This record gives sequence, C-alpha cells and structure tokens, in this order.
Amino acid sequence: MTVTPAPAAAPPPRVPPAAPTPSPPQGAPRRTAGVRGAVAVCVVLGLGLIGGSVAGAVLNHGPHHAPPAAPGSAAEFGQARQVWHSAPVDTLFPPTVSGKGAGPGGSDRSWTRIGVAAPGGCTGAFDPLLDQVLAPAGCQRLLRATYADSTSTTVTTVGLLVTAAEPSGMQALSRRWTGEHLGDRTDLIPRPVAFPGTPAARFGASQRGSWDVQISADLPFVVYAVSGFADGRAIPSPQPAALATAAGATTAPAQAGLGHDATGLAKAIDERLTATVDAELHPTSTAGTEKHR
Repeated sequence: MTVTPAPAAAPPPRVPPAAPTPSPPQGAPRRTAGVRGAVAVCVVLGLGLIGGSVAGAVLNHGPHHAPPAAPGSAAEFGQARQVWHSAPVDTLFPPTVSGKGAGPGGSDRSWTRIGVAAPGGCTGAFDPLLDQVLAPAGCQRLLRATYADSTSTTVTTVGLLVTAAEPSGMQALSRRWTGEHLGDRTDLIPRPVAFPGTPAARFGASQRGSWDVQISADLPFVVYAVSGFADGRAIPSPQPAALATAAGATTAPAQAGLGHDATGLAKAIDERLTATVDAELHPTSTAGTEKHR
C-alpha cells in the first residue's frame, strides 16, 4: 500500500455558524473531542478480510514489519495506514461489544454486530457541513459496521476514516474540532449504514438520534458512531452525544440512551483498536501480552 503525502495544508473551509441550540443542564460537563495520546490510534481493515474468511485469525507480527517509529511521527503515520492489510474483521469490528457502565445511570450495555460494509470512499458518508470540515484531512479509506443493542431496540453505525493527512494536518483538525466545539453542533452529523433483513434495515438519515465524532491528533484516523431506533421512527431533533448524555437531559435521544450507544461503542471500538495497532507497530513490547490473550 503506497502512502501518498497529503498536499500542502490549505486554510480550513469556513463553516457557517450553528443555529442556537439549548444549553446543557446546569452543572453538566462539556465533552471535548475524543483525542487520544501518542498511541491513541485506530486499526483499519483490508478489503480481502471483509468477507469473514479470516475471522478470528491471529495477527501477523512477522519479521517483515519495519522497526517501530516514534509516536506521532510521519513514519508511524505511514505504518499505521498499512495495519488494515493484516487485521481480521473480528479484530476491527468485534461480533459483540460490552460496555461496563456505558449506559444511562452507569448501567451496563452490550451490542451485537449485524453488518459490515465493504471498504470504500467517503462520498455520501457525512452530511455536507461535516464533509466540509473533514475534507482538508482527505479520505483514503472508510470502513463501517452497524450494531444492535441487546434488545434490538437501538442500532448504531461505527465508522473508521483513514485520512490522507500528515501529522500537522491531523493536529490542525483536532485543534479546530476542540477549539470551535464542533462536537456540540447539530449540523455536523455522520450518516448510518442500513442492512436489509436486520434491525438496521430502516436506519437512514431521518432515523439518526445521536452521534459522537473523535479526531486523533497523533495518527491519521477519525472514529465516529451514530445511533437511532431500530423500528424506523424518525427523530426530528437529533442531539450530539455530549448533550444527550448530560445529567438531567430529557430529550428522546437522551431518554432512550442513544447518546450512550454512540459514545459507548465509539469508545469501546477505539480502545480495542488502540491496543491492536500498538501491537502491530510495537510487536516487541506487546508480544508477551498477545500470547496470553
């Protein structure tokens, strides 16, 4: 896989001011962008693995891997972009995901994978303004899977965007997302992926209830999750997870736990992927851990 350096950074596109939105309840914490540290990374999946023929395969830590690069370096950006060649689908999007304390009121949450989309581009994956915000980072590959909660009442699409940006580009995007509180806006929403014959068969743009977008400042990845109801009901006022999970929130997305679905799944997948990519980039330091999994 050849990594093509991103073109020289251009001024980020101007996003129109958001319409006024209700403030979160008094005392509710503001959620910032989910930016990870030096090893906060996501793993991406090869087209050949989507079919599931290698589900459950062991990660390949053979001698062909290049020596580990310094965290956040241009070399590590290139190495991370190639992890999808060896990671099996069940590592990227596990068949089941458990979130201890990830639901409303600290309740446990679990989700089951109901479909994995073929890797592709970003056309049509985001609402126009979100697409405009992410455009400077480029889109090298987009990977998505959809999950249902344990009762098949809610559905959530998780996305992994592999950007074409270099370190400076991702740092700029992360600073902008956090500094302008773009995660709290109601007009920067990812789009879901529906799968016929599953609880997500009617999961479209009008069914979106809550979402969470996380930008990595150290590696070329964006992780997001968008949730809705499995019965196909439209939600006229979707709410970002930062507000839908705030204490005292009474909107439909908040009461149904859709914000918790989005944040819980994005966090669980991101943490699992962080460990996988770290094992790929630093096999010596993680070899002992892999043997006992």
